Amino acid sequence: MTVTLLDAILVGIMLVSALLAMVRGFSREVLSVVSWAAAAAAAFFFYEDATPFVQQYISSEKVAMVAAGLGIFVIALIIVSFITLRIADFIIDSRIGALDRTLGFVFGAARGLLLVVVAMLFFNWLSPADTQPTWVVDALSKPYLDDLGAQLIAAVPEKPVELLPEQLREQLEPPAASEPAPGETAPAEPNSIEDAIEGAGGGAPAPVN
Repeated sequence: MTVTLLDAILVGIMLVSALLAMVRGFSREVLSVVSWAAAAAAAFFFYEDATPFVQQYISSEKVAMVAAGLGIFVIALIIVSFITLRIADFIIDSRIGALDRTLGFVFGAARGLLLVVVAMLFFNWLSPADTQPTWVVDALSKPYLDDLGAQLIAAVPEKPVELLPEQLREQLEPPAASEPAPGETAPAEPNSIEDAIEGAGGGAPAPVN
């Protein structure tokens, strides 16, 4: 294996991501993620309360729900981002500013590596190994990217929906089939077309004399 275009792409993405994060600072990068998470949480918990107000202008209930959630998300993101931006600027200008930028560089490099690992997972899924170009197969970083990708997949639960809040899971999961009351038996599945016709008609038709 030799150094190929894939290795250069990996180094370039990691370096650009690391430099951007170093300029912004570790605290700003982390607080940016917190801002998006907080805005998403606000939209999830308060969109139902805002939907009736939006329905005064939008007749469709589903469209009103989406508009309410999107509006809350944008407003919350602006407010929280303004607060976190002030906090991040204070940290960068403080005595630990150099440490904050150093941690930002490390964070950015890890983020760039993660982006390439995820991209390689999709590339391997779309293109089998025997059809991949030589600059991908012969890259020095290819085995490490594949190994990290396998570890990333192994860390994902079999049912990702279990990571969601219980309230959201109940909304996404389909309603369970109703069980027959005690003493009643569930209707038997028809074994043939004739059985289905007979069940739908309430019995076999009377013979014609």
